[in-house]
Amino acid sequence: MTAGTHAGAIATALAAALPADRLVTDPDVLASYAHDDAEWAPYELPVALVRPRTAEEVQAVVRLCIEHRTPVVPRGAGTGLSGGANATAGSVVVSLERMDAVLEVDELERFAVVQPGVVNDHLRAHVARFGLWYPPDPASAPWSTIGGNVATNAGGVCCVKYGVTRDYVLGMQVVTGTGELVRLGRRTAKGVAGFDLTGLMVGSEGTLGIVTEVTVRLRPLREPERTIAGYFDSVVDAGRAVTAVAAAGLTPSALELVDRQCLAAVDAWKNMGLSADAEVVLLGRVDTPGAAGDAEATAMLAAFEGAGATFAAVSSDQAEADALFAARRLAYPALERLGPVLTEDVCVPKGAVPEMLARIEAIAVRHDTRIANIAHAGDGNLHPLLITPLGNEAARARAQRAFEEIISEALALGGTVTGEHGVGLLKRGGLRAELEPAVLEMHRAVKAALDPHGILNPGKVI
Repeated sequence: MTAGTHAGAIATALAAALPADRLVTDPDVLASYAHDDAEWAPYELPVALVRPRTAEEVQAVVRLCIEHRTPVVPRGAGTGLSGGANATAGSVVVSLERMDAVLEVDELERFAVVQPGVVNDHLRAHVARFGLWYPPDPASAPWSTIGGNVATNAGGVCCVKYGVTRDYVLGMQVVTGTGELVRLGRRTAKGVAGFDLTGLMVGSEGTLGIVTEVTVRLRPLREPERTIAGYFDSVVDAGRAVTAVAAAGLTPSALELVDRQCLAAVDAWKNMGLSADAEVVLLGRVDTPGAAGDAEATAMLAAFEGAGATFAAVSSDQAEADALFAARRLAYPALERLGPVLTEDVCVPKGAVPEMLARIEAIAVRHDTRIANIAHAGDGNLHPLLITPLGNEAARARAQRAFEEIISEALALGGTVTGEHGVGLLKRGGLRAELEPAVLEMHRAVKAALDPHGILNPGKVI
């Protein structure tokens, strides 16, 4: 069967099995769903796009793709930064964007049941009406979906204190690589029956199953946070402040690093009136109530000052503090306006943050590459942003070499190649460098067992 005949056969089969508005084969639309936001990650035009509305429709798609030996690429909002949602040759992209309902909120047991297309911030706003809170908050929270967050085990601003997505997923409904529709996990506060298959699915990037429903743990709404801002003359000085905060025994509800390049890009785009007489700003927050929270804020302020802050203060202007955190979230799209941005996502031990930031600066000089810095600094998750002029192939090659060297330096410092963005396509080489061969074989064995036909997001992760 030729490629064209195969594409026609699977499209015909999908059209016969699904309601009329679910299937798209228009090349212009397919092109817009062919890749995520990862710069320079390879992709191909899929043969079809399916936008299902039910788990049973997802199951029907997977079963037909098994029958036709067609790759299936699950997709959320497309905000990923590792190429994990990029289409492969001859594939069917399954976009879960229309499965966007909050199905249940249980106030007593503190959980919510949601479809994978629910936007992270929309879930947070929905459960706030019940006095509840969903903590995982990636910078893409205004746009990214819970299904995508589950696929990459997303973290975010407050994960330094409250943990990442895996800590909040109690259970899920999944279409398996054999076309079964199954439920994993539980709704109870405790439960150890069988292997933790829910935990296995979280972070598997659509290679082991397609998530069609998620049960997430909730917490009570928090007290208002206090914000502590510190200005520093270098990223290394800011890194020392991060280490000082940890050494003081503090667990902030957020500790974010943003450099001058990021703030300037956001201000030029959004005209937010941001200014900072410093190369780097550290933004800390504490949410412990009462006098204990005041003491934590004072201790963080002392840590900033002791590490060499040129200015540090506990903010008395909530609007100004919120604007700085909003700028942190907008840094990546703001920098994208300046040219292609290759985003790193390494994580190192907190004590190694100053040294890793120094090595990133040296890498930028060595490869003549412009690198801006943002970071979930409180847990060592660094996001160097490598910016290149549009169409400059030499600059692109230098940036890619710098990208790989950052990975190597993170591993040398006892870190990991990805803290929250996932392996996707961009970090496969890094994963092989991080994991020993026997562990990689364990990954391959799990993949073969749960996706015996090899159709679920092939070529990603391992």
